[in-house]
Amino acid sequence: MKKKPKKLVLRIVLLVGTITSLFFVPWLLVWAWILPLPDSVQDQANEAIEHGFDGIIVYVDEGGEPPAFYAAGFHNKENKIPANPKALFKIASISKLYTAVAVTKLVNDGRLDLDETLADYLPELDGRIENASTITLRMMVQHRSGIPNFTDAPNFWSAPTQTYEESLALILDKPANFKPDEDYEYCNTNYLLLNKIMENILGYETFQFIQEEVLTPLNLNNTFATLDEVNIDSVMSGYHVGHPFDLKEDEHGMLATAEDVGIFLRALNDGTLFEEGEQEIYSSIYQYDHKGWVPGYQSIAEYDEDIDAVVIQFTSTTDPKLYNWNLADIVYGRIIKILSKEKR
Repeated sequence: MKKKPKKLVLRIVLLVGTITSLFFVPWLLVWAWILPLPDSVQDQANEAIEHGFDGIIVYVDEGGEPPAFYAAGFHNKENKIPANPKALFKIASISKLYTAVAVTKLVNDGRLDLDETLADYLPELDGRIENASTITLRMMVQHRSGIPNFTDAPNFWSAPTQTYEESLALILDKPANFKPDEDYEYCNTNYLLLNKIMENILGYETFQFIQEEVLTPLNLNNTFATLDEVNIDSVMSGYHVGHPFDLKEDEHGMLATAEDVGIFLRALNDGTLFEEGEQEIYSSIYQYDHKGWVPGYQSIAEYDEDIDAVVIQFTSTTDPKLYNWNLADIVYGRIIKILSKEKR
């Protein structure tokens, strides 16, 4: 019996592997990716609803042009209220950009030191968080601390914690995930602790400092710390596949309109947000774009240098397997392609 050529065997293996992998790739994602590119951002937003999102908001700020607002689907599907491009939305981890700016400003003022340790600022945690005496603030900002992530606790999202103490209790006395500065792992506990440290230094809540140093100078009047500060009807409803209820009233931190996030992101990227010396500090510790996810709410905030455009995208439907997370990425990428095509 003749042996098959090695190249033929390799091709067969690759083909079988490709066919097998397709069984594990949701066809919705493949379909969303290969569809012909729509003519406009609004058309793409409408298409996103056809893919299964209950609502979508898109804000586009192209340099030299008035900002553009797009929306499709529902603000509240139970009451058939159409999506409002100026609705408030839970921005989740996009808030880390604001926290990193606050850290930067306090470092520049000499009130924080990036090379001081967690134990220096919160000595009560020495011995309760592994390596607290060698984890620096810089490592925490950059997600290089090795501290366990409290939102990874089993069943966390079915009953999220509401206070610093409750959240911290989920990781106290747990082994580190790695030695400080030897790896990277996205970790919400880092920012929980950074906010606590800043509150201790300031003597008041970190959000008040962000309000004074960031929001007020930029005239961002539609960014809030909690649901307690807003009219609940102005908040876009959020839905999670398999969960029967609107998640709008669940507390998950900062809320903002897409426009407010877009103005902030433009100022962050062009440097107008910073005083002398601050941008160099910020650039050394954190990124200039971000995504956010909490049940019912996912968001993307990025600046595309090639087309000088800030694009903010909010989608109001999440799912347990995070297919919608990937779908939102596909929709966002197609919006960038549409804007790039329009530039040509």
